[in-house]
Amino acid sequence: MVSPCPVHARALATPGAPALVAEGRRLTFAELDAEVAAWAGRLRRLGVFRGDRVALLAWNRLASVALLFAARRLRAALAPLNARLTPAELAPLVERLDPKLVLAEERLHDQLPAARVLEAVEREPAEPHPDTDALAADEDWALLFTSGTTGQPKAARLTVRGLLGSAAASRQNLGASPADRWLCTLPLFHVGGLAMAIRSQVDGASLVLHRRFDAVAVARELAEGGITHTSLVARTLADVLDAGARPAALRAVLVGGGPLPQALAARARAAGLPLLHTYGLTEACSQVTTERPGDADGTTAGPPLPTLEVRILQRGGEAEGVGEILVRGPTVMAGYHGDPAATEAALAGGWLHTGDVGALDGRGRLRVLARRSDLIVSGGENVYPAEVEAVLAAHPSVVEAAVVGREDAAWGEVPVAAVVLRPGTGPEGLLTWVRGRLAGFKVPAQLVVLPALPRTALEKVDRGALRRSLAMAKGAL
Repeated sequence: MVSPCPVHARALATPGAPALVAEGRRLTFAELDAEVAAWAGRLRRLGVFRGDRVALLAWNRLASVALLFAARRLRAALAPLNARLTPAELAPLVERLDPKLVLAEERLHDQLPAARVLEAVEREPAEPHPDTDALAADEDWALLFTSGTTGQPKAARLTVRGLLGSAAASRQNLGASPADRWLCTLPLFHVGGLAMAIRSQVDGASLVLHRRFDAVAVARELAEGGITHTSLVARTLADVLDAGARPAALRAVLVGGGPLPQALAARARAAGLPLLHTYGLTEACSQVTTERPGDADGTTAGPPLPTLEVRILQRGGEAEGVGEILVRGPTVMAGYHGDPAATEAALAGGWLHTGDVGALDGRGRLRVLARRSDLIVSGGENVYPAEVEAVLAAHPSVVEAAVVGREDAAWGEVPVAAVVLRPGTGPEGLLTWVRGRLAGFKVPAQLVVLPALPRTALEKVDRGALRRSLAMAKGAL
């Protein structure tokens, strides 16, 4: 199976339709197609050919979108790198990729000194490269590093079939129209942002790209920009609500990246935000399950998207129906670049073994209990952080909570918690609140009040940093 470049196909069909808003520019599909062709020409002049890899260090910008499609015109793969990483963290990632070309935007160049400066390359003349090479379905389109919060980052190979399949599955769930406007504040080095950029171009919708998340800017965009769809995580959703979001044309807000506290979901719906809870991961090209429009209550992450299958692999010691989440379908990655052992383990038996823990309800909807290695085993009992966090977050004094495991000589591990409290409140009574609602082994052995929880680039809780912080904390309440 081969596929034409989505941008070029749209430029031929609807050249004057809006395609992208970024960096103060509004581009039609014809104009974006010209940008892609110019970048493809630059890449070819710099020696990029079929099968090569192009590494990119940048926050969201027009060139990031153009490079994504330009690399594919040459049947190469783009590898966006996390712009928050230090030089010491980036160096081994680039070495592992062995890219033909490394680009970094000027303000990030100190983090990757050996890279070519993106803006300088953009200013150089180049012969536009036409869309002559069709995209083979099994070829890599993007390589994205997993977060690395639970081990060494691995570069997931996301194919043309996978990324186009993800766009098609989302379209079957949400519908699609050329009038759709997707607001993207997720970084394009994260699968959620990357998938959104591809989805909008495939569907002929327009993408409104913000360089980085800013709650006030998002609230203003929702009120004035005609935005119909966007994706957020729980923390950014709360920030947007605090900024006074009043959506005008919004039809769906995908909320993923972790648990969705019921109080936050209720607050968002009261403000008119049509939430759809979703579960996904890099290795499956973003969404795996998502609530259906018109049937969303936020109690689960919804059923599998069309073409995808989810099953639960139960092991000894798990509660009835609880186990590892396995995924199968066209969006699953081809494997990890340069790591056959990890690939074999992750794709054993033809299923993607996510390492995440969950359960399916009677309607086939997924409830996620723990992500990857977040599961806490205390005295032989499984403690799911999401369950304890939900109880803490339901207390009127708590803004947000996070629970991680800490080594313990007697129990192997015990749960410990960090909470952010509302102004003027204290932590008194919190553990009593938990004890009245959960079994004793699930009650945190330690509770620490923090001004804010540590965050990753996607505003998810950085559990690795939290573990280190709590390990140094003294005393328990």
